[in-house]
Amino acid sequence: MIKLIDVSKTYSEAAAPSVRALSFEIGNCEFLVLIGPSGCGKTTTLKMINRLEDPTTGRIEIAGLSASDPVILRRHIGYVFQEAGLFPHMTVAENVAITPRLLGWPKGEITARVSELLALVRLADSDFASRLPGELSGGQRQRVALARALAARPGIMLLDEPFGALDPLTRDEIAEDYRRIHETLGLTTVMVTHDMTEALLLADRIGVMRQGRLVQIGPPQQLLEAPADDFVAAMVDTPKRRARRLAEALRLS
Repeated sequence: MIKLIDVSKTYSEAAAPSVRALSFEIGNCEFLVLIGPSGCGKTTTLKMINRLEDPTTGRIEIAGLSASDPVILRRHIGYVFQEAGLFPHMTVAENVAITPRLLGWPKGEITARVSELLALVRLADSDFASRLPGELSGGQRQRVALARALAARPGIMLLDEPFGALDPLTRDEIAEDYRRIHETLGLTTVMVTHDMTEALLLADRIGVMRQGRLVQIGPPQQLLEAPADDFVAAMVDTPKRRARRLAEALRLS
């Protein structure tokens, strides 16, 4: 579905490339998580897939979509940021309807799509549609952001730390719901996160990045059993260390 071929990105003000010679493929209906420390290039990679940034060298191919017109390309790709980014003066329904309205969908079709999506993200109560973003909790706003990204029926979803600003219980709940949506709709998902536990639980494959390079990519079990180097080993051991500290704390309590 998505192929990166020797992709690098160097910003004009930067002394070193943000992304260095990335080459990998993302399969149709796959859930790929990119993980690594801040500044490793994972968000830049996401932006290049969506043509918010252009590669300095190399190329990105997306099956069935032309990359020559970024506006048309983005209509087929949903994008969700850490902050929901909703328009505060618009209701929930109006926020979700933005892209279909810009695409000229008939009013009845837009109304039906908004209702369908609010039910999909578990905001089906009739009063949610007429609320403003400021009247919602952080988790509810992020559910609206997911619905908005899905409104034009994209085949690809890009998620940039989508659950990072939420409390742990809400984060886990929405993450599990998104995995269900991914499977139900047959989406191809690329998600960026700092949280290895989240990556291990959600991903079909995990790509570990460091200093702009892809250190290892593979299924969660492969990273757990055969990390490529000490850096990957330390990352996948983080959930285990947390579990050990929790077990020790419970033992001493």
